[in-house]
Amino acid sequence: MKKYELPDLEYDFGALEPHISGRIMELHHSKHHAAYVKGANDAVAALAEAREKNDFSKIAGLQRALSFNLSGHVLHSIFWKNLAPKRGGQPSGPLATAIDTAFGNFDHFKAQLIETAITTMGSGWAALAWEPLGQRLVILQIHDHQSEVTQGGSPLLVLDAWEHAYYLQYGPEKKSFFQAVFNVWNWDDVAARFENARSSNAGPERK
Repeated sequence: MKKYELPDLEYDFGALEPHISGRIMELHHSKHHAAYVKGANDAVAALAEAREKNDFSKIAGLQRALSFNLSGHVLHSIFWKNLAPKRGGQPSGPLATAIDTAFGNFDHFKAQLIETAITTMGSGWAALAWEPLGQRLVILQIHDHQSEVTQGGSPLLVLDAWEHAYYLQYGPEKKSFFQAVFNVWNWDDVAARFENARSSNAGPERK
């Protein structure tokens, strides 16, 4: 089976400064994300061995390890694409209209996303997602990498609230980091994910 691989960044580690330091980006990508990729591959290999030996005595722990590490790999892969140098601002077109419809206006959306990230207890994420059953945008609070996820939804924009994403630069002032990220959101990437998600027939009511 093909192994999971750490994706390359499309910009230099320091390209998002001063909003996100190059040192944080280097550690975040090369150490933390890499560890989730390794953990996902290790879990897949261990599950294959369990099937081969017909020994499922450790299945609960292996399934948790796969969910945690693979979800971490997925979320970080989206996060790097969601960011880009000299971007920020506000989205336009259908995405902007959908944000206004779901949250009232962009400022309300921004405030809700930031507060969702701030109030994530322990480690986790805030995410803008497409919810296919209601055909609407929602903001989710994801604990760790995978807990309390709305099933069937597609993450479009993800905001890392783990301390390793900001502490080296912002210390305990995590709200300052969540605000700063709005200077480097790649709305073209988010809009492309939005168009793909809402045109998909992969929701729970697929016909």
